[in-house]
Amino acid sequence: QVQLVESGGGLVQAGGSLRLSCAASGRSFSRYAMGWFRQAPGKEREFVARIGFPGGLTYYSDSVKGRFTISRDNAKNTVYLQMNSLKPEDTAVYYCAADVVARYGAWVADYWGQGTQVTVSS
Repeated sequence: QVQLVESGGGLVQAGGSLRLSCAASGRSFSRYAMGWFRQAPGKEREFVARIGFPGGLTYYSDSVKGRFTISRDNAKNTVYLQMNSLKPEDTAVYYCAADVVARYGAWVADYWGQGTQVTVSS
């Protein structure tokens, strides 16, 4: 089992930046590919970014590529999402996920955090 706790969400103006953090506890953090997903009101949860283990290959959705950066610190059991040039359409609840794998053409995960709200005002 892996427990995930997100932090760093909040309200920011368009064009601003936020950094989300996800602290992991439980089984060995460095064994898992980690990721971020988000869910906007009235929409399905969508993939945002993924980073492999022990800390290499990254993937991003087209909507955030070039603006968001995922990283991990295995010594601190923490994964980050640096979000720059934020847009109102980035408004969503952001979820940290562990054991993120590709399955049937989509990214899925076995472990989820509770989520943190990000609101971008225009």
